[in-house]
Amino acid sequence: MPHTYILRCNDGSYYVGSTWDIDLRVWQHNNEGGAAYTRHRQPVVLVWNAEFDSIAEAFAFEKRVLGWSRAKREALIRGDFDHLPDLSRRPSVRARGRRSSQ
Repeated sequence: MPHTYILRCNDGSYYVGSTWDIDLRVWQHNNEGGAAYTRHRQPVVLVWNAEFDSIAEAFAFEKRVLGWSRAKREALIRGDFDHLPDLSRRPSVRARGRRSSQ
């Protein structure tokens, strides 16, 4: 089954990828370098993954998440799906929304 995944690297950063075999890919990131980004940030830990019907869908979601802020990625990792739309807005728009709800 194709997956999109997020790894937490040893330096606290996140790596987003997609693969057919999640267990093998995480092993590769920790043992064979996996990707240039994770090669110098080992060990890495799988913190989130989702299955997709096709590798094309997994890859498309990977590309989408790559454009997300750290805060939005962390909301996804926590499973805080209700907070994701708010994190898509510019900070100034989020601040206005907080002020009007107080």
